[in-house]
Amino acid sequence: MLSVPNWEDTNMTASSLKLRWCILGTGIAFALAAGAAAAQETISLRVADHYAPSSLTRQYTIQYFMDLVKERSSGRVEFQYFPAEQLGKARDMLALTQQGVVDIGLVAPSYVPEKMPLSAVAELPGTYASSCEGGKAYTKIAAEGPLAERDFMENGIRPLIVFMLPPYQIVTRDPVTSLDDFSGLKLRSGGTAQDQTITALNAVPVRMSGVEVYESLSRGTLDGAVFPLQATIDFRLSEVLKNTTRSANFGGFATTYSISERAWNGIPDDLKTVIAEAASETERHACESLDRDDKGPALERLAEAGVQATEMPKALASEVAVRLKDIGTRWAASVDAQGLAGTQVLESFHEALGMGN
Repeated sequence: MLSVPNWEDTNMTASSLKLRWCILGTGIAFALAAGAAAAQETISLRVADHYAPSSLTRQYTIQYFMDLVKERSSGRVEFQYFPAEQLGKARDMLALTQQGVVDIGLVAPSYVPEKMPLSAVAELPGTYASSCEGGKAYTKIAAEGPLAERDFMENGIRPLIVFMLPPYQIVTRDPVTSLDDFSGLKLRSGGTAQDQTITALNAVPVRMSGVEVYESLSRGTLDGAVFPLQATIDFRLSEVLKNTTRSANFGGFATTYSISERAWNGIPDDLKTVIAEAASETERHACESLDRDDKGPALERLAEAGVQATEMPKALASEVAVRLKDIGTRWAASVDAQGLAGTQVLESFHEALGMGN
């Protein structure tokens, strides 16, 4: 602590008083300089995901976020960005983030169900109707409660940017016009709840990341995929699969750009505010962009690629609805049986969506 000269000290000479003031002035100058240096501290964050540079989803999310943060921090936050699985596979992003290989990773909970089992609630069919609706609901249950504790806190990460892809469709080589057409089809699944959805349609779920689907289709080991429309273009499925359902709801997918607690705790408080505000704004921008695409532009791009998007016949839609009606409660029961809060999370998700219990 800096001491102030004692003006009552009658033994203080003019020279000692001058020296005392010089010391005081030097101390104040040092403190101010240190404070200014802290305020101008710059940081560099390593970011990684599995999206190709051309992906619109990437542009709507992480690219928008990085541009926003760099602008609002006046360049004090820099990013080293590694797209397209340069640092690891999609399913490895959680581990890479935990280990400090990256500071911010695209962590898709469904790719690591053994580590983030409760987030599969986002895969359930017929829950949310749009990216924005689903994203707001998932963000709420990822902030507090059993899902936040089990899937994020226990893994030493926090969700920075959360977004839900629009409701999934079923994309296939040949048109699907009846329930029998699903029978035996090997369909890509993104997670445990989607497995149950596909099985309920008498099809065969094959679990893999979105990046792996194109190669599997090319080899003939898949017949189709449960996938959102825009991602069908982003991951080049439209080159192989020429038919997709339209306006159906076979579930969804929660995606996060998560930051490790280690990295977060090392960020100056003023920059934490900049980053958090930019993340929130990015979530709004991303969901609005994804929903806008899903209602028109994505369909137009699919048509240009020769993909036929059709509404399911009413009879088929009714049969599918019956088959999928109890998927949510069955999923919750299977999670409860593992000693986890499946039913509680399902009810919280429904409540956040305004669905009730």
